[in-house]
Amino acid sequence: MNERRRESLILEILTALLFILFLLPFAIVLINSAKDAFTVTDSPMSLPEDWLQLFRNIADIWTSPNVQYKSSFMTSAVITIGSLAAITFFSSQAAWVLVRTKSKLSNFFFIMFVAAMVIPFQIVMFPLLSWFRVVYQVVGIKLLRTVGGMILSYLGFGMSLSIFMYHGFIKSIPYELEEAANIDGASRIGTFYRIVYPILKPIHATVLVLNGIWIWNDYLLPLLVLGKGNRVMTIPLAVSNFAGAYVKQWDLILTSILMAMIPVIIFFLFAQKSIIKGMVQGSIK
Repeated sequence: MNERRRESLILEILTALLFILFLLPFAIVLINSAKDAFTVTDSPMSLPEDWLQLFRNIADIWTSPNVQYKSSFMTSAVITIGSLAAITFFSSQAAWVLVRTKSKLSNFFFIMFVAAMVIPFQIVMFPLLSWFRVVYQVVGIKLLRTVGGMILSYLGFGMSLSIFMYHGFIKSIPYELEEAANIDGASRIGTFYRIVYPILKPIHATVLVLNGIWIWNDYLLPLLVLGKGNRVMTIPLAVSNFAGAYVKQWDLILTSILMAMIPVIIFFLFAQKSIIKGMVQGSIK
């Protein structure tokens, strides 16, 4: 066996070990979702005796009046879809303007967006709540404990990374395409939506998945804006209701986590080719 083949074999073994390591938490969640609460705590690493227990746990979660998982699932879906639509709509346009406007002011704004990526959320979470209260007192628009407030919050926190990614991708698009559209009489808005926007499909997928996973699984921001015990809850808040002060229903907790993981996994599997393509093309310039 030559040296190159030996190195390739070692890399393949390391890759397989890493794959098993990263897959292990998902496997633990899956096998324990098909058990009752006692079996989960008694033997968490053993295989379930009855896989039909998984469907019974799902039925218990879906029909539980205390958790309201069905309404929480719909709320999470509305917040995620609405936030992603707003992020891609505004971020793509902002990045395009910053790339095509050659001025010190545009460079300054881009640097500010990039700098905002490194600001910890814990620094701005309480000023955010104070600002929401001020908006309600001055304008009368209620943002706390509302779906609209959540979408606006995710738009603000998600635009920095999204603009950075769109900015790098748009720089790789030849400007001659837009000049040809202008010569043909297209307006500035028409040039963006007819020429530039369709080319952004790969980076759209990357931005959607990266922000979608974060928004779907986020716990802290919904806890602050929506509050615990509110009739409007996301899935992470609903899952936390299974953990009481003295009793934790691990069978239902793990089953609800599995139910929350499935939509994200399906979305990622369908969009993975576009994600890789968008990240590669966006790093050219």
